[in-house]
Amino acid sequence: MTYAVTERFFRSLKTEKLYREYATKTAALLGIAEYIEDFYNSKRLHSALGNLSPMIFEAKQPCLTL
Repeated sequence: MTYAVTERFFRSLKTEKLYREYATKTAALLGIAEYIEDFYNSKRLHSALGNLSPMIFEAKQPCLTL
């Protein structure tokens, strides 16, 4: 198994959020947490999903019924 997904996530995190100046440590923690929860996990385009955001990818999936 490769660590490509993890490496890609951390590369994006470092490029887009980590290497910037924050006023306080708390501001840094909140900014990074917000990026992960609100943007990276739901809105950012992912090549593994056909360059769709997870929200759009899930919306296009057929609903399963039991």
